Amino acid sequence: MSTEIYVERMNEDAVLPSYAHDGDAGMDLYSTEDVLLAPGETKLIHTGLKFAIPVGYEVQIRPRSGLSLNTPLRIPNAPGTIDSGYRGEICIILENTSPEKYADAPVLFATDKGNKKGPYQIKKGDRIAQMVFAKYEKTEFVMTENVETIGINREGGFGSTGV
Repeated sequence: MSTEIYVERMNEDAVLPSYAHDGDAGMDLYSTEDVLLAPGETKLIHTGLKFAIPVGYEVQIRPRSGLSLNTPLRIPNAPGTIDSGYRGEICIILENTSPEKYADAPVLFATDKGNKKGPYQIKKGDRIAQMVFAKYEKTEFVMTENVETIGINREGGFGSTGV
């Protein structure tokens, strides 16, 4: 089953999101610009895309596992949520978690492996995140005097099942 999503390319550098394999939930998102991220720096990376997300759906922005494993680049608000009413450009918040003492290290690239510390150059066309379309249901809160009487009351929490 698939859902039609209307998309607008803001410029010719915008790459449509794509699934890497059949059965994938996440689609890769691509940068439309070259961006240098210094150690400790956070920047907004542009994709050049706008979506008309249907009511009842959201887009979740998530890290790419390879980028997280091989670099100190992180999406600090992961998972990011894009609501159905948003019609602006899809941008990715990307943070270089390298310590600032590596500011003078040689420039590295998102395609480098080894999780090296230093400034990172994001190149136009780099895969910077993935997105997942998800259905959601509206929530209605019902006031009660004691939630422990509703359903299962497991108690515990915050480490109660071990580390």
